[in-house]
Amino acid sequence: MTTMAKETETRMAAKRMAVGFEVIDGYLLSGHPPKGEVVAAVLADRVDSAAAAPFYRALEAVGARAADEAFLALRLILAGRPPDDDAVRRLRALAAVARASSSGDVTAFEAVFKRERVHLGSLAEAPVASPADRAAAGQAAAKAYAVALESVPSVERNAGDDALR
Repeated sequence: MTTMAKETETRMAAKRMAVGFEVIDGYLLSGHPPKGEVVAAVLADRVDSAAAAPFYRALEAVGARAADEAFLALRLILAGRPPDDDAVRRLRALAAVARASSSGDVTAFEAVFKRERVHLGSLAEAPVASPADRAAAGQAAAKAYAVALESVPSVERNAGDDALR
């Protein structure tokens, strides 16, 4: 394979991965598109990864009944991160805050802050009494979610966490 062909293949794989990320992230952070569409999109455009293969098989087997944690673990793997329990739980908490903020569901928002406080890090200390506070917390959660999935040096990642304080 020529260098140009390898570069083209790499760009195409990155584009496919980005599309998969957008679909998964959209669902997790806002609830759109619906879970069934996410499963179909992810399975239709798989990334060749041994670490991701069990998650693809699980999604084939259970479809839209899959737990969101499966999407989170797959998202971590596709971002080159280990899908360890702490990382999945933190992303789940951040996504839940962003989704509750996006939908304006105050009851869900308060439940997430109560249930997931330990996984929210510095975001757990943010004021959340007013609609503006909840919107700001939702935006901060979405940003922290994105930062947690970036391939950046730990110094920059820590700076992203500091932005939440």
